[in-house]
Amino acid sequence: MTRFAELRSAATAVGLAWRGAFAIARTDPDIRLPDQRAARTVVLLGFVGAGHWSAFAASPEATDGEPNPLDRWSRRAIEDLAGRFGAKGLYPNDGPPWLPFQQWARRAEGLHASPLGILIHPAWGLWHAYRGALALADALPDEAMPGAPSPCDACSGRPCLTTCPVGAVAPGRYDVVACRAHVRSEAGRDCLELGCRARRACPVGAEYRYVPAEAEFHMRAFIR
Repeated sequence: MTRFAELRSAATAVGLAWRGAFAIARTDPDIRLPDQRAARTVVLLGFVGAGHWSAFAASPEATDGEPNPLDRWSRRAIEDLAGRFGAKGLYPNDGPPWLPFQQWARRAEGLHASPLGILIHPAWGLWHAYRGALALADALPDEAMPGAPSPCDACSGRPCLTTCPVGAVAPGRYDVVACRAHVRSEAGRDCLELGCRARRACPVGAEYRYVPAEAEFHMRAFIR
């Protein structure tokens, strides 16, 4: 088993999904490992669909009442993997400067921007997330980069742009103030408890929508 296969298996065991990898280029920032070697590869880790939520939900962080439970659980899990594989943990909420996770995602998995601004996966749709990454000294084996076209190109109706009850989303625009006010209101309880209605309108990967507990967790974090 290669080191990357071992890492994929270890990530799965702690409740994280392998979200692709890419070789660090000369134009990328220099990332140093704990032993001061230069990193050569970045591996992204996260959630896909609703299947990984249970690992966090069963964790001490989920019920200890302290702030940022999902971020703390993610960091604990990824730092454990980093220690086992001599890697460096990297996180979207460390900054400034902020690490370019959306750019990394497009390099690692060939994702596309959706009309909502969320990156869309050809299989998972909008139901995926990045919890962090690992920088490693190992060189990534040559492999074909995913090259699927954006599923939005074949979506003629684009219901994601017409479903929001307060018109907070439109091509090239997102009214975060109107969205947050609606979710906080009694009229927005559907969005609060089940997740953004515009996001749920996307037909791609609909079978992987977040379970209500996960959707409400994220929406409550959004309105805070």
